[in-house]
Amino acid sequence: MTTTLPEVPVRPLYEFLDQAAASHSQKPAMDFLGRQWTYAELGDMVNRAAAGFRMIGVGKGVKVGLCLPNTPYHVVCYFAILKAGGTVVNYNPLYVERELSHQVKDSGTTIMVTLDLAQIYPKVAALLGQSPLEKIVICPMSGILPTVKSWLFKVLKRSEIATIPDDSNHVTFDHLLAAGRLDHPEPINPKQDIAVLQYTGGTTGVPKGAVLTHANISANVEQLCQWVSCFELQDERMLCALPFFHVFGMTVAMLVGVALGAELILLPRFEIEQVVKVMARKRPTMFPGVPTIYIAINRHIATNGITLDLRSIRACISGGAPLPLEVRQEFERITGASLVEGYGLSECSPVATCNPFDRPVRDGSIGLPMPGTRVEIRSLVDVRKAVPQGEKGEVCVKGPQVMAGYWQKPDETDHVMVDGWLRTGDVGYIDEDGFVFIVDRLKEVIICGGYNVYPRVIEEALYRHEAVAEAAVIAIPDQYRGQAPKAFVKLKEGKTASADELKAFLVDQVSRLEMPKIIEIRRELPRTMVGKLSKKVLMDEEKARSAEAAVMTQKN
Repeated sequence: MTTTLPEVPVRPLYEFLDQAAASHSQKPAMDFLGRQWTYAELGDMVNRAAAGFRMIGVGKGVKVGLCLPNTPYHVVCYFAILKAGGTVVNYNPLYVERELSHQVKDSGTTIMVTLDLAQIYPKVAALLGQSPLEKIVICPMSGILPTVKSWLFKVLKRSEIATIPDDSNHVTFDHLLAAGRLDHPEPINPKQDIAVLQYTGGTTGVPKGAVLTHANISANVEQLCQWVSCFELQDERMLCALPFFHVFGMTVAMLVGVALGAELILLPRFEIEQVVKVMARKRPTMFPGVPTIYIAINRHIATNGITLDLRSIRACISGGAPLPLEVRQEFERITGASLVEGYGLSECSPVATCNPFDRPVRDGSIGLPMPGTRVEIRSLVDVRKAVPQGEKGEVCVKGPQVMAGYWQKPDETDHVMVDGWLRTGDVGYIDEDGFVFIVDRLKEVIICGGYNVYPRVIEEALYRHEAVAEAAVIAIPDQYRGQAPKAFVKLKEGKTASADELKAFLVDQVSRLEMPKIIEIRRELPRTMVGKLSKKVLMDEEKARSAEAAVMTQKN
């Protein structure tokens, strides 16, 4: 559908920070474990760090990696790199050396910013001389902690601090700040200059770098700010539990937070006990998250019998994975907060659709297109042909937030970009009111005897069982039907259910074709680095199991 809202303005991303520093100079900009910085202090650090990045060679076309958890360093260096004219490349600090190496080589990252922690630094240092990486900017963990915590960290956590060589390959964060101020940032052409190379999760293959221009990301920030404009926005507090190295956390938490002049409540990792304490102390007003986070909060409250009043939260957005209806309803019931589901992907900077805040949520829907965004359902046979309203097909998106392409992968870009429309790889439909519904991933659709079976339908049915905490469904080989569904289930703490009992429950919930051939109950289900259930790991396990069974059959 085509929205009636005006064209979305675009700009260099660093302007959001400059405006916040000018308009909200004395308001808190960041809270990290109790230590605060104002927007004036944040703006000053960014301008000084930008001068430091210029000093070490950052300019147009230079790729600078951020291998950091959510800390003030990430916020400062992100905007400083952009002010110096460089391109940010986001890295997951939990990646192993092999994964870091692939991304460094593919992107051409020459400078990496990381912490002085033994858990992270050695993996980055190993790439010096073995890849395009030439310099490492070292950020001391003790430098951002409150005074007492900083002293205790240096004394009690000495073994967790890495030994850093004193050579030309290493630059300290303090050295960056000592380079002066960059009061005149690099001129930016928003529609051409690359702000971020955001690598996809690699759930369906090797991770690819989505090329996101300043225009792409700034448009998405503007769209989201318009989306929450139905509230009287003042003194907002954004709970940043999502990692900034992930595109959802980067845009919806960090950038929208800065654009609104909100206080960023930074959490270096998601730990439910810490999250609950921070919520009670800081009373956040905005809280983007993935379904796993809301499931964890639901479970924590139910298990511990506590009361958690989250009515201070006005904008609570779930993304990154399908949000089960039962999870949303339980979260709203026990917290008093409103939770809406949105939808996006790295290639959309990332948000394409979201349920509105100013009218009732459409159950099971991913909402309406963002301002200035069009969503069409295209034929699964001919992607250039739109299907009638209500029919299922591939969800395609067109809008200012859609990427410029994949980094140095023209063939893969041509495959997903058709006449300016992004093929999402998701199967869905649009109802009579323009709300978009996702049925499943195109590559995850199970073909049973020639019929399409959608894993999400089975997962939603399993979530309706009172004992089921999490569920994931994948395809397994079937001699008769070609493929069959297999379900993996994690039960709620204190609840019991057998595979046969779950199958009996599903009898009147799904069709015979959709009935899982196998239900495997596990203590834990594998996750991606950002907390989503990882079907790729489950598929790989099944392939390995099938290969092992084939070898045993041959031996016998």
